[in-house]
Amino acid sequence: MFKIVTTLSILFGSIAISNTVIANEWSGYAGLEFRGFSQTAQESRQDHSTNFSFVFEPEYYHEWDEGNQSIAFVPFVRLDENDNERTHFDIRELTYLKVAESWELRLGVRKVFWGVTEFQHLVDVINQTDLVENLDTEDKLGQPMINLALINDWGTVDLFVMPYFRERYFPGTSSRLRTIPHIDQSRSQFESAAKEKHVDFAARYSHYFGDWDIGVSHFYGTSRDPRLLLSTDNSGNAVFIPFYDIINQTSLDLQATKGNMLWKLEALHRSGQATTYNAIAAGFEYTFVGIMDSAIDLGLLSEYHYDDRGESASSTFEDDIAVGARLAFNDAQSSEALIGLVWDRNTGGKFFNIEASRRLSDSFLLEAQGRFFTNQKNSDPAKAFAKDDYIELFLSYNF
Repeated sequence: MFKIVTTLSILFGSIAISNTVIANEWSGYAGLEFRGFSQTAQESRQDHSTNFSFVFEPEYYHEWDEGNQSIAFVPFVRLDENDNERTHFDIRELTYLKVAESWELRLGVRKVFWGVTEFQHLVDVINQTDLVENLDTEDKLGQPMINLALINDWGTVDLFVMPYFRERYFPGTSSRLRTIPHIDQSRSQFESAAKEKHVDFAARYSHYFGDWDIGVSHFYGTSRDPRLLLSTDNSGNAVFIPFYDIINQTSLDLQATKGNMLWKLEALHRSGQATTYNAIAAGFEYTFVGIMDSAIDLGLLSEYHYDDRGESASSTFEDDIAVGARLAFNDAQSSEALIGLVWDRNTGGKFFNIEASRRLSDSFLLEAQGRFFTNQKNSDPAKAFAKDDYIELFLSYNF
């Protein structure tokens, strides 16, 4: 990985020097995060009830050739009080972009997002999840790639070649919000003899037809979502070992915009990960604009998530109903709030989520989050988080 980043840095630096600057700017944020846990952890090694960490994510952007060529660089660093695994550095993006009339070429490290649903991004498969950041799987590691987009009136075809695989970051033994037993990522195993040097491929067609947006994709390569194999460490203690299979995944994502209603669907068929299975996430979001003659918009969400592996699924979304409400206050402080509930129909387990944000000034943003787990059964993967209810505050300075 270091060799790839170094080579790209030299390439991009040479390009920047040899061309007339059209845009050359820095932006980003730095912030302080606090987490407070309301219960004693399940394991003695998780002996803290509070946690502080510092985050810094700057972004450099430079374009030339009348905007037809550009580079972007987004490093990321977190320093965590209690978890050495959560203290980490990553390059989220280091990308060169060339734009032509009917095609776009991107080279380097970048993030690509696929999907439309709110509670789980089922078909999003290009980037590895940065699980030490948050258990919601929203945060992703930068993925080295070559991406050619062919742009036509009948749609866009994206072709991806990914020459290097990145393992998932897992919380350490002292961390809250981790599996029990913990995951020993130093003993990771791969189906491919090439391990992280296996070359992955993907292709995607996307377009819109009236009110409908559609994406059809196929991915072949190392699964970003490892299976966890039960083993023991040198002291005889139980540990999980990540195993990365070679998979084929074909997926579909659809979104229909009908007035104030959004209809959403994600579905996939995956083979190679110990078994062949199908999964689906579908639902809607309806927005009430200006409720009670105010400036506030209220969005109501509901989704159903199904995985035909049942209780053997590695995901917590094997047969779940999710409902939520989104508030946009449309004020000068950009105040927003999201409340969600996920109910497991098999075990009866429930997961509550509250997120809110408000600007304190042009530069400072305050975000709050609360997550609570109730009635988790031993058969539910979320059982490991049963005593990890927490409230999080994040104050960031944006520049």
